[in-house]
Amino acid sequence: MNTYPLITWSEADTEKSARWRSETSTPPPKRVAIADDRMTADEAYRLACEGTALLWRGDFQNARQLLQAMARRTDAKPHKKKAKVVASPAQAFHLNRQARSQRARILGMLLLAIEPGHSIALRRAPDVKEACEQVYGACNEPYITSLRELQGLIGAFEWRKNGVLIAALDARIHPHYGVFAPIRNEYIGLLNEAPFPELATIQSLAFDIGTGTGVLAAVLAHRGIKRIIATDQDQRAHACAKENLQHLGLAARVEVIQADLFPVGRAALIVCNPPWLPARPSSLLEYAVYDPDSSMLRGFLSGLAAHLEEGGEGWLILSDIAEHLALRSRAELLDWIDAAGLQALGKLDVKPSHPRVSDQSDPLHSARAAEITSLWRLAAKLGGE
Repeated sequence: MNTYPLITWSEADTEKSARWRSETSTPPPKRVAIADDRMTADEAYRLACEGTALLWRGDFQNARQLLQAMARRTDAKPHKKKAKVVASPAQAFHLNRQARSQRARILGMLLLAIEPGHSIALRRAPDVKEACEQVYGACNEPYITSLRELQGLIGAFEWRKNGVLIAALDARIHPHYGVFAPIRNEYIGLLNEAPFPELATIQSLAFDIGTGTGVLAAVLAHRGIKRIIATDQDQRAHACAKENLQHLGLAARVEVIQADLFPVGRAALIVCNPPWLPARPSSLLEYAVYDPDSSMLRGFLSGLAAHLEEGGEGWLILSDIAEHLALRSRAELLDWIDAAGLQALGKLDVKPSHPRVSDQSDPLHSARAAEITSLWRLAAKLGGE
């Protein structure tokens, strides 16, 4: 715990301090005021907007209600009508991210003191020990965190406990905190339906690059691939995949290793589902969604030919939402494929069916409504190295 920064505040004419915990890498607030059940939502919202954090000393459930009230104020439309600005798709994307970042900053200003052993010394406080231990580990000294982050930990704990049903496996995958949950099943369906290259039936070895929860490796094993090496550079993903594959009885067939992209050697089939949006993550938890400068995508493509057996295929699972947001063009993707000494043998497409597709209030609705998720079947060019 002593590696975490300190947050300081004044309470009862005494200067106090504790360690600050933030899994989103948010720095500790510089100004902290004490708040309790007497504070109104308007006052809390005003102070948070001004950059003053509120260390809660009242009833826990009242703190939850206050946070909800602050969220309503954050989400409320301005009373004065402004001239409608027609933004480009890329502008709409960046403005939406900016608004979400501002919202997170304001709502992250409501703080809680957590006692040793991950207990909360407030009226009507829940038992959060198990949820916090799964993310923070053991705790023998007090610390401060935001109520919003704590709610995220609790939500992740429930996801991990209950799991996500994967139809292709007829089983559940249990995502860990900070590991991308396979909620959008359409890309898993593509992997489950794509025809294996003939070589994969003879030399039954596959690589799963950036395995995350291990769901794609599990589907490949379920479809009959005898040996799979799954890689991920993130420690949480590494632990998550190993736990899921053990739970599914596939640990003997799937080896999970911590590596950046490819393992040593070649395989008949290599799959990769990189983050789909080429933008800079604002925290460590966003690396599963945002791929700055398309670095993972380009790294996969540039190294694919060197790791494919002759006659093997690389399967790239990618949404085209970045194209609809004007963040990356189809021409760029095709150029990267060509420059890597690869050719596209074909692709399978599917239309996403998640709720945001039909949500016309979503600032990115037009891009989501046009989105297609594809499985690109790639192979080394004939005569290439």
